[in-house]
Order: sequence, then C-alpha cells, then structure tokens
Amino acid sequence: MDKYSQALLNSASRLDATAGACGEITKLATAVVEEKNKVATIALLQKISEMIDGDQKEIKLVAQTVNSTLLQFYGYSTIKDICKPAAEEPEDKRSLQELLEELNALVGLKQVKEKVHDLIVYQQVQKMRREKNLHSAKNTLHLAFTGNPGTGKTTVARIVGRIYKKIGLLSKGHFVEVSRTDLIAGYQGQTALKVKKVIEQAKGGVLFIDEAYSITENENSDSYGRECLTELTKALEDYREDLVVIVAGYTEPMRNFFESNPGLKSRFNTFIEFPDYNADELDQILCSICRKNDYVLESDASAVICEYLKKCVEEKGENFANGRLARNLYDDLVMNQARRVIKITQPTKEDLCTIVKDDFQPENQKVE
Repeated sequence: MDKYSQALLNSASRLDATAGACGEITKLATAVVEEKNKVATIALLQKISEMIDGDQKEIKLVAQTVNSTLLQFYGYSTIKDICKPAAEEPEDKRSLQELLEELNALVGLKQVKEKVHDLIVYQQVQKMRREKNLHSAKNTLHLAFTGNPGTGKTTVARIVGRIYKKIGLLSKGHFVEVSRTDLIAGYQGQTALKVKKVIEQAKGGVLFIDEAYSITENENSDSYGRECLTELTKALEDYREDLVVIVAGYTEPMRNFFESNPGLKSRFNTFIEFPDYNADELDQILCSICRKNDYVLESDASAVICEYLKKCVEEKGENFANGRLARNLYDDLVMNQARRVIKITQPTKEDLCTIVKDDFQPENQKVE
C-alpha cells in the first residue's frame, strides 16, 4: 500500500477514535482507498465537513487532517493513472465471419455497411494480388467518417480495425481514440511530441480522431494546429502499411477541414457519410438495449414510446442525439421503473423485468 493510502486510513482511524464514530469514518476511507468509491468519497467529505464546522477543537483538527490526506490520495492516484501506460486490448479471437455479423447486426446504416463491405472485399483482393506479385493499387487505408453524433461512427471504426487485423492488413487491430486536447500542447514544439506519442500508441491499429476539424478551428492556437497537422500528415504516409487513421465529425465542418488542407485530403481515399437514425431505427436500438439488460417493454409502453420517437425525429434540431437519445431514454425508463418497483411488496421476476407505460415520463425528456 502506498504512503498516501496509508496516511488516509491512519487519519480516518484517528478521527473515528476522537469523534467516537464507531468505525464509520474508517469504513468510508477503506472504500475510497480500495475502490475509489464515489459514494463513499462524498459521504466521507460530508462527515469531514460536519466535524470541521463543529464546536470541538480536537475533532476539527483531526477532521482537517483527514481532509488533507484525502486530497493527497486523490492527487497521487490521479497522477499515477495519467502516467500509467495504456493497457493493451485483449486480442479479439472472433472469426472474420463473426466480425462481419457484428457489423451487419448494427441497426440501420445500410449504405455505411455496404461501403465498409466493399472496402473490405477490395482490400482482401489487393492483398491477394500483392501475394501473387500482381500490380495492386497503393491506396491508403485511412478513412473519413462524417455525420452527426450518435450515428455509430466510433462503433464502426472499432469493427473496421478488428476486421483489418483479421485479414492481415494490421498487426494488432487495437483502437486508440483521441480528440484535440490529446494532440495539441500549449507550447511550440510540444505538439509534435504529443502527436508522435499518440501515433506510437496506435501503430498496428486504428487511430480514431473525433471532431478532427477542431485541430485547426481555433484561430488563437492556429500555429499549434498547423504543427499537429504537419506531424499527422507525415505519419499518415510513413506508417500507411500498419496504421489506419479514421477522422470523424459533423459533415459540413469536416468538408471545410479537408478543403482547407488538400495535402491531408489526398491521404484519405474513402469518405463515408453516416445518416441520422429514423424513428423505427431508434426504437430498434432501444429494444436491443432492453433485451441485452433483461428488460421488456409492455405493449402500451412501446406504443407511446414509438410515438414519442417519431415526434423527436420530426422536430429534431442541429444537435439531435441519434443513438444517444435511445440510450438516455433507456436510462430514464429503468430509473423510473426502479422507483415504481421498489414500492411493490415482494416483486415477481416479471415485475422486475417489465417496463410499463407509467415508467415513460416524456416531460423529463429533452428533444434535441
């Protein structure tokens, strides 16, 4: 056990004894040290606050010590997590057919799936041609995914990486997701180092850059953005044999991003547009999440939810949440069902599984 964990437990034990808390403080501190339990952390902070605000000077002093050791513990553990090397994803043992079935099982995205299938077939044939010493196109593997959030871009990117590994185009097939803050530093020269580190982590797999246009959209850090793009463009060429870079974001900003960077655009051969989900597809996503978690929508509940989803699609704005709308709706349904079921004396298995019409409370939903 590190010294920060030990200091927190020792001070918590001392506060228990001083305040006569019957081990409650130590119990909370143990949950913090062993699990970084958020509920226990909040409860411990509340106890500390109450004692610091109290009248007994000795208890206040010890409570302040616990507060300091708690802050030191979280500061140390946070820095430790930041510096810890990223754990490699376990190798995916599934066959190519199983991975393709996962892709095909995604709700909607018909044209996206067709384009990905074509891409996979093309790359397989090019690989076979190279093995037979036949001419093969030198197209890069890098991709651009455009569309609104919640349309499955990240999910498809993960599957593409695993499929490319299975057909021998990538050595690892792992997935590294980054955004602007992971690539751009606050000082000249440091950005290139950050990009190189990210590229090193992603080699052999997929580097997924979400909202890629944000790299250059901030005029105040334009020089850092250019530095990032210079290093990134170089990596796209240098590691094209064992790295897939997938850039993603809203359609119009991504179009502007590529138009302003012709050198970058030339490194991408495939552009795939992800459409918004319609109401039926959102309903399928919701039902799929329910099935995976052993919940069933009662017919009356299903009917009103279908109407609600149709309304959401008809009234959608620029920030329409797509699949996230279905996932947020699921979370609310489950919470409302839990509030209802807890009042039932000895609920049956059916009670615990069923979501009824009253569990749907549209006034609490955000239509975006």
